[in-house]
Amino acid sequence: MEQELSFEESLEKLEEIVNKLENGDVPLDDAIEEFKNAMELVKVCNKKLEVAEQSIAKIVQDNGELIEFNSNE
Repeated sequence: MEQELSFEESLEKLEEIVNKLENGDVPLDDAIEEFKNAMELVKVCNKKLEVAEQSIAKIVQDNGELIEFNSNE
């Protein structure tokens, strides 16, 4: 990936690729390339989810309890 995408951007691009491949109108060589791109996006999403999970676990561990937080702050 050329630039760091947010989780939401990565997921949106992944959904676009899946829709394109499900339609079946993609030549084989293009389908293979799209599949490779999709696998990279899956890795990006998984990594971002792991980081988020670790952050939440640290918050819980540091405070000894689950605290409410607003990601929009």
